[in-house]
Amino acid sequence: MHNTLDINVDNTADGQSLSNDPLTPKIPEKRSSTLSKNRRMAKVTPARSSRPYKDEEPTNNVVRLGNRSYKRVEIIPRNTAQETYVDALLDKRMVFAVGPAGTGKTLLAVLRAIKALREGEITKIIITRPAVSVDEKHGFLPGDLNAKMEPWTRPIFDVFEEYYGLPDTQKMLGEGTIEIAPLGFMRGRTFKNAYIIADEMQNATPDQMKMLLTRIGEGSAMVLTGDLKQHDRGFEKNGLKDFLDRLAQKKPQSMAVCSFGVQHIERDPIVAEVLQIYGED
Repeated sequence: MHNTLDINVDNTADGQSLSNDPLTPKIPEKRSSTLSKNRRMAKVTPARSSRPYKDEEPTNNVVRLGNRSYKRVEIIPRNTAQETYVDALLDKRMVFAVGPAGTGKTLLAVLRAIKALREGEITKIIITRPAVSVDEKHGFLPGDLNAKMEPWTRPIFDVFEEYYGLPDTQKMLGEGTIEIAPLGFMRGRTFKNAYIIADEMQNATPDQMKMLLTRIGEGSAMVLTGDLKQHDRGFEKNGLKDFLDRLAQKKPQSMAVCSFGVQHIERDPIVAEVLQIYGED
């Protein structure tokens, strides 16, 4: 991974500031104030759906890998906060994405991992997250470890199946190209030439966070996502908050923190309304 950008700690409401563009479509007041410059440069129509409008010509969205065709990976931010995040994903070895659901934290992380794998930057993708509801004990669930973790990793594998299809995704799991590694089974391991995605890390304890962060090895990068306002273990045991508090005292060049707010939600406007009802601005 390149280390060409300075650390970008974004705690502002609208993420990175960009100049106003008269061609930028109007966005609701609680949404990010400008579209990403990368998105404008890519000439992408500001639509929520990936399907083209009726008057648009379909674009070549397919890439050939070996003798197979797959959906092309395009990491195009939809707002300024996502642009800051994408820049960090492309340039930093350790990225922390913090904010509410629906802001694209996990989606963009998975797309970055797929892109790194296809371009030969890494040889495998590691997926982990706390399984709070069973306290890291997966024995009572049926099937192997992958099946036991399926309820917690389903959102991530929805993205893999979109870009590889179900058969190839299952094959990559069987070959170890994609590996599910629950936090409770990570101690003592070192991940080399891998992209590690740690999701919902607000539910990790401080000890689990320290253990995970020290698993990164040569040629690897790690992205950790979470929402500090949605935690199941109690805020005083929040490993993500604990490390971010420590990180705020230092400015390591290899790390970045990217913050999202309700105004950056891209899933659906009603999600922002729901969170505002719960008192989240």
